Amino acid sequence: MALYWCMECIPLAVTALLPVILFPMMGIMESDEVCIQYLKDSNMLFFGGLLVAIAVEHWNLHRRIALQVLLLVGVKPSLLMIGFMITTAFLSMWISNTASTAMMLPIANAVLQQLCDTEANAEERNCRLTAVRDGQENRAFELDDSKESDDTKFKAGDSSVNMAPNTVPLEVCERSPVEEQRKLKREEKYTKLLKGMSLSVCYAASIGGTATLTGTTPNVILKGQIDELFPENGGIINFASFFGFSFPNMVLMLALSWLWLQFMFLGFNFRESFGCGTKKDGDLEAYRVIKDEYKKLGRMSFAESCVLVIFTLLVLMWFTREPGFIPGWATVLFNKDKSYVTDGTVAMFMSSLLFCIPSTFPRCQSRHDAPAEAHSALLTWDVVHEKMPWNILLLLGGGFALAHGSEKSGLSQWLGESLIPLQNIPPFAISILLCLLVAMFTECSSNTATTTLFLPILASMATAIKIHPLYIMFPCTISASLAFMLPVATPPNAVAFSYGNLKVMDMAKAGFILNFVGVITINIAINTWGVAIFQLNTFPSWANVTKTP
Repeated sequence: MALYWCMECIPLAVTALLPVILFPMMGIMESDEVCIQYLKDSNMLFFGGLLVAIAVEHWNLHRRIALQVLLLVGVKPSLLMIGFMITTAFLSMWISNTASTAMMLPIANAVLQQLCDTEANAEERNCRLTAVRDGQENRAFELDDSKESDDTKFKAGDSSVNMAPNTVPLEVCERSPVEEQRKLKREEKYTKLLKGMSLSVCYAASIGGTATLTGTTPNVILKGQIDELFPENGGIINFASFFGFSFPNMVLMLALSWLWLQFMFLGFNFRESFGCGTKKDGDLEAYRVIKDEYKKLGRMSFAESCVLVIFTLLVLMWFTREPGFIPGWATVLFNKDKSYVTDGTVAMFMSSLLFCIPSTFPRCQSRHDAPAEAHSALLTWDVVHEKMPWNILLLLGGGFALAHGSEKSGLSQWLGESLIPLQNIPPFAISILLCLLVAMFTECSSNTATTTLFLPILASMATAIKIHPLYIMFPCTISASLAFMLPVATPPNAVAFSYGNLKVMDMAKAGFILNFVGVITINIAINTWGVAIFQLNTFPSWANVTKTP
């Protein structure tokens, strides 16, 4: 299965179904036990989160949020880049990384095109003014030589002298070599800026997805594998605990990525990049482009308002279900002796409301009015069927089935015993090396397949050398999203590659450094606030699951 996932000789989802065929035939597990792995609580959490994300996209709420943030940030080059990165990262926390990238790139392209056109028009005006001024100086010399003749011509209404002082024929404004050089320099600057903006958007989408439990598939796989391999873990991974660790790491990674892209594509000319209080016509025109796009959306509709309320309530319920430092609402109301209500329960409850609430505000009608047409719901099954990535759900289930089979067959224990010599290596060094390995591996393989393949092995290794499983599983899960170097590494990269006139070498140079930056920030996070959140400096009793075969 690992080989098929890497080679993609058959679809990834079909490979994920192989345990249903092979485990019963090989006498490893009964068919009922295998099939039940394909629809666990983690799958329902992911499914519910995707339903809400589809509703946000369907009613264009994500576009409204994006444009509003850009209006607040401004259009100076560096501020524009960080504005696009923050907006894309925020959207990717909740909706598909590919969808957020595909939405933000056309906006970035339009804004940069407006900046370039405005600067070109300004240069053209300067060229004409220079030509007019030169013409007036020449006429002044002619007036000194033959004043009387010119006066006569003026009285006679000579058209050459009666020309408006601030106009000049187009053919007079010929570009000098200096102006041609300035034009080429301007085009080169905006081509480079477009490359940087395209990369910043696709990288921000990948980074933003690491911040929430439902932000990208590897995060859900981590929760599922922890619950599968260590069933007594007490729900150590939930939405709140995951966010508490990953969000600060995402912010740090996003800031460092912006600094690196700023250095590569804009330099550190703070006066030019940040403006330092100056205002240009180009900035106003670009701002107007964003404002016009926002005005096209019109007022917020009833459907958008309902989706926003449901989305906000979902996030609040996730955070407060089991915050950790105080008893959550689920603990008080439902989970007194067992974990009955999980994040998956909340996700399915809130997403089911989308199929019940109408998309337009219901109005009262009198008996004499014609019968009104039935209003469609906020979300219909046709829309879900079209936009839901069903293959990911099968891929998740295949990973859980493979992990369960590894445990049942004794493969996990054998792998763990084989890795016992790694006890002699400091844990922080093991974490860094494994993160680098996963980050390189995910460049040429799906991040979902990479996580599914590595996490059971890492869990076996952690139990064998007696370190906290999350100490290496969590960093490697986030490292699987550090696919920055190649266009084929992840869909956001492919979308940016088609938009930004990028070459593979442009992406490889920027992404190579960012891979190392990401690995360093993740390991800083896991050794600082990660230790405090998950008590990673001790080996937990729930991880001691070694069984005698």
